[in-house]
Amino acid sequence: MADIKNNYNENSIQVLEGLEAVRKRPGMYIGSTDVKGLHHLVWEIVDNSIDEALAGYATEISVILEKNGSVTVSDNGRGVPVGMHKTGKSTPEVIFSILHAGGKFGGDGYKTSGGLHGVGSSVVNALSSKMNITIYRDKKIWEIKFKDGGKLAQDLTEIGNTYKTGTTVNFLPDEKIFSATKFSFSTIAERLKESALLNSGLKITLKDEHADKFIEYQFENGLQEFVKELAEDFKPITTPITLTGENSKIEVEICMQYTEDYNETVLGFANNVKTGDGGTHITGFKIGLVKAMNDYAKSSKILKDKDPRLDSNDLREGLIAVVTVKVPENLIQYEGQTKGKLGTVEARVATESITYNYFNFWLQENKAQATKIIEKALLARKARDEARKARQAIRDSKGKIKGKTMLGKLTPAQGRKKENNELYLVEGDSAGGSAKSGRDRTFQAILPLRGKVINSEKAKLVDLLKNEEINTIITAIGAGIGSDFDIKDINYGKIIIMTDADTDGAHIQTLLLTFFFRYMKDLIINHNIYIALPPLYKITFSDKKIQYLWDENELADFMENTSKKFEIQRYKGLGEMNADQLWETTMDPARRMLILVTIDDALAAEKAFKVLMGEDAEKRKEWIDENVKFTLEDKGIELLDNDAKIIAK
Repeated sequence: MADIKNNYNENSIQVLEGLEAVRKRPGMYIGSTDVKGLHHLVWEIVDNSIDEALAGYATEISVILEKNGSVTVSDNGRGVPVGMHKTGKSTPEVIFSILHAGGKFGGDGYKTSGGLHGVGSSVVNALSSKMNITIYRDKKIWEIKFKDGGKLAQDLTEIGNTYKTGTTVNFLPDEKIFSATKFSFSTIAERLKESALLNSGLKITLKDEHADKFIEYQFENGLQEFVKELAEDFKPITTPITLTGENSKIEVEICMQYTEDYNETVLGFANNVKTGDGGTHITGFKIGLVKAMNDYAKSSKILKDKDPRLDSNDLREGLIAVVTVKVPENLIQYEGQTKGKLGTVEARVATESITYNYFNFWLQENKAQATKIIEKALLARKARDEARKARQAIRDSKGKIKGKTMLGKLTPAQGRKKENNELYLVEGDSAGGSAKSGRDRTFQAILPLRGKVINSEKAKLVDLLKNEEINTIITAIGAGIGSDFDIKDINYGKIIIMTDADTDGAHIQTLLLTFFFRYMKDLIINHNIYIALPPLYKITFSDKKIQYLWDENELADFMENTSKKFEIQRYKGLGEMNADQLWETTMDPARRMLILVTIDDALAAEKAFKVLMGEDAEKRKEWIDENVKFTLEDKGIELLDNDAKIIAK
């Protein structure tokens, strides 16, 4: 560590390119300029402080939501270098105002890093109306200020003496850039808690000056606490199992636990960055796990020599695991721009080796628990065989679903380009009839749903496959289910849930999203799932012209600014709309509004579905009150907090 510290100075900072394009195309750097993009600014600055913790220097991080709408992030790390850079500018000015300038490129400043290629600080500055940085280093206090998207407002100035070290960044998002500038305490708290769970011993605090809220996170055994939290609603069949080691200069830490649940939850992180799409570290973990389990089952004679090996999916049923790796900067590779999938080959080798060796040892030392895991896997194999038979029972000799199940339900699209076709899952036969009449048959298919579908959080797969509504959905989508699901085979580019804007409609949406989340998660990851937004009000003027309003705020604004005579109708459901009205408000790609359903926070997603679809009614009511809103202003139904976003298409 001493060598890294000595080399982290003005010479560690390398400049790659300028900042000009950020304000013109902010979406390229932070994904969007809505609430999601706004919070991304916080993640970028916090991640820099997390990197100081990963390097072994920062032990505390503080985040404050200020009354003026700005955010202050502080750490007690080494403090940003303050010497003159070779460009002729002070090092803080280079770091915070030039894109791709940071201590993460040369290999001396940080051994591992989670920041997005060093663009974070400068991008946040570019998208802020002001940014002030205070640096505590070398027994002195330094300050530098920016305004109007990264323009220097005050040169680096020495303002005092101190014995503390660290960096404090205060920034105010630019209202000209973002559609919303109000930060969510719960969204930030969830992310900070996750960071604290991943970094044992690190103290992270969050304070909201608006609402006088304060929360502190610090976990001595973070990964164990993480797994316990994920498993809290299920009966465990093992104690938490921790596997740690180093291979090929990659540090691996895994915590896992088996429960009586039917589903698998495996979360991956690389250098503290969530890898929502998995990657080589997850692949290696699963290979090592399956190999260790099968070897133990054979050696302990639970499986006979002639018995087939246990399938990977069977061995992971009920598994909850968090897999983290720390990869040196010279080895780190990601697939895609968003760092959603780790591509480092050495990470697969490291996690496979450490999982196999250490888990194999654990199995030998904990025979009673090991036997429970294998017995559960054998039951899972039996259930999978039953599910396969159930799938075969509803299909004809050519593998197509039998006619009776589909009869009178799916109205298919005529277009042959699957990626352009859309499947509407519509609540009720009445709305389904209007949707069939009003649709564009060249690319829109309609599937009416009668009542509420089965709760896939509670039901076994074999029971789901006996449900007619679920079977019809599976067959219409055409890509299989669970371990057999293949995203390449889907029949539609968009699958759109269209329900009434009431509590029953929200419940149906949640049931369908739970099913997709558990058994067709790639549809969500691949951005194929949408929620339709029908209007709440129809305004008919005296000249017979019609206007639609989507929420109470639009209605209030209309009432305040309209002097014409009109009649108002509040839609109680989709069934009240005729075909033309449904087309022009909710189905016409030129005018409709859809919610794209995404998953950004895996921990929040798992918790949300387990609470929403679980047994505890009080917990469910509490979550809905805090997270589900029925207005366009709040982005429709904000499932998983701010993980849904509106697109105009």
